[in-house]
Amino acid sequence: MRLSLLRRSSRVEGPEPHGPARLDKRTKDLTKRLKPGEVAVIDHLDIDRIAAEGLVACEPAAVVNVAASISGRYPNLGPEILVAAGIPVLDAVGPDVFGRLDDGDQVVLDGHRLLHKGAVVAEGELLDEASVEKAMDEARAGLAVQLEAFASNTMEYLRQERDLLIDGIGVPDIHTQIDGRHVLIVVRGYHYKEDLQTLRPYIREHRPVLIGVDGGADALLELGYHPDLIVGDMDSVSDEALGAGAEVVVHAYRDGRAPGLERVESLGVEPIVFPATGTSEDVAMLLADDKGASLIVAVGSHVTLVEFLDKGRAGMASTFLTRLRVGGKLIDAKGVSRLYRSRISTGQLMLLVVAGLASLGVAMASTTAGRSFFDLVGSWWNDLVFWVTG
Repeated sequence: MRLSLLRRSSRVEGPEPHGPARLDKRTKDLTKRLKPGEVAVIDHLDIDRIAAEGLVACEPAAVVNVAASISGRYPNLGPEILVAAGIPVLDAVGPDVFGRLDDGDQVVLDGHRLLHKGAVVAEGELLDEASVEKAMDEARAGLAVQLEAFASNTMEYLRQERDLLIDGIGVPDIHTQIDGRHVLIVVRGYHYKEDLQTLRPYIREHRPVLIGVDGGADALLELGYHPDLIVGDMDSVSDEALGAGAEVVVHAYRDGRAPGLERVESLGVEPIVFPATGTSEDVAMLLADDKGASLIVAVGSHVTLVEFLDKGRAGMASTFLTRLRVGGKLIDAKGVSRLYRSRISTGQLMLLVVAGLASLGVAMASTTAGRSFFDLVGSWWNDLVFWVTG
């Protein structure tokens, strides 16, 4: 997949990239505090598209990855995005860098070496277009292995969650009324902002139930919408969103462990717990389907096989099966934006207003009171013109 991103040539042709190092083994946590001009130090095997887009938005001076940005398991899209954006990527430097640097240390990227106070703290491969393209070609050649693993994971998930998928056993009761209504599920994924913008007329006209999956709740708030439901393990949603009055459903593991439960309760929110093996995206879809949604519109969710693999974890097999389960009422946001059009366009509305004003003017001109009114308006206009011209 080729990406037409504008290159920031100053990053490539200017002085050696340098700045304070920001360290975090979880990329999505790092992007919350990474500032322009800083050097991101991460531990991310097979950088996916969402992580790369998050890093690009932060405008770092460089990215240093402890792990292999492209391991060859499948053609992940992240490194290509970073390189196309002109961000230097020092790859596979090893985990020792976390013990040699502290957060905020000034570092310099000197070719394939990372320096701190003139000493080498890490060495790796500096990715460029040619090396990324070669690695992607090799990964595509071995895609069959990943497809076999994906199929195996799919069957395992089906065995574990057969009752939930087929009969809906285990879906908790909620207070939000969904039966017979449209449901809009927002995941902070591929092009979620653009898709939400195109769906504004749809949201205005149909008033769907708004479900934010973790950070998807913040995406709704950013555009002026208030989510009715927030579903997820609560690792990427803000306190502001959790306190906005939405009903909260915490996604838990099958054994009952719910890492996000304590955080939600500490905010004074009484959540509902939904134990399930799949992803939070799956939980939201299964919940909407079980509660009688007439239509489910997904924003930012995973659709294609490449997107499933690019998520980089075996659990994405659950999303594939969940889509099969609710497929009769599930529509991707891009499909809605192409097929849906507001029944009344802005041009038609303006034409209606002009026609109404013209009809009113004709009606008033046919009466004595109306003619007196127009004479008064004409006299006022003449006085105004006289005053302006002095």
